[in-house]
Amino acid sequence: MKKKQKKIRKPQKHFDKISCGSAATFPKQLTREDLFKCPIWFADQPAFVDDLNKASDSYIETAKTNLKKDIDKRNKEFGYKGDMGNVFHSTTLIGDPNFKELQDYIGGTAYNLLREMGFDLTNYSVFTTEMWVQEFAKKGGGHHTLHTHWNGHISGFYFLKASDKTSRPIFEDPRPGNLMNLLPQKDPSTVNYSSHQINYGVKPGRLIFFPSYMPHQYVVDLGYEPFRFIHWNCQAIPNGVLNVIQKK
Repeated sequence: MKKKQKKIRKPQKHFDKISCGSAATFPKQLTREDLFKCPIWFADQPAFVDDLNKASDSYIETAKTNLKKDIDKRNKEFGYKGDMGNVFHSTTLIGDPNFKELQDYIGGTAYNLLREMGFDLTNYSVFTTEMWVQEFAKKGGGHHTLHTHWNGHISGFYFLKASDKTSRPIFEDPRPGNLMNLLPQKDPSTVNYSSHQINYGVKPGRLIFFPSYMPHQYVVDLGYEPFRFIHWNCQAIPNGVLNVIQKK
């Protein structure tokens, strides 16, 4: 006996039929709303570069002195590479009168930016909790891996020594759900909804502010030109907590 052959279904025709009908019954134009936005602010203000570079020199020299023993040990053990791969971090700049004007500007601007984002700061005070200067190695190799700043709300940079030949910051999409399901980009050079990274060109005097939760990193510096910048973190603290601290 001959077995009856099963008819092969062709679902594509079925889908085509549905698609044709949809064009006539569903809206041709959809309304788009951009939600859950993540801002980055920047401006160029080179007027303070010379004074802040001068004020930063002693901090950087101290940082280099503190690491010299370890660098010399590495070079002796593995072969001479100079200071390659190092990043020289200063101690805190908060309280240094040479940086007071910048610190005051940072705190006031962070307050305004948080309000601009829509936050109610009626019962909060904004403080610059961390501020330091850093310089990448003269021999190159300095970099920062991807990270965020915990226990903060607004972070930022002020570049003192930088150019198109130095490192630069890269910001990453802070939405882990989106990163888990990314599709290929049609054009990686265009900033649009498919973008998951963005980098900013740097030069002396450029200011950048961003929410502290935004992941960021610095690409490997090749050591062609000096790279130095001031970094800071700001935090909005409830006034009730401040009152308790003051009473103690």
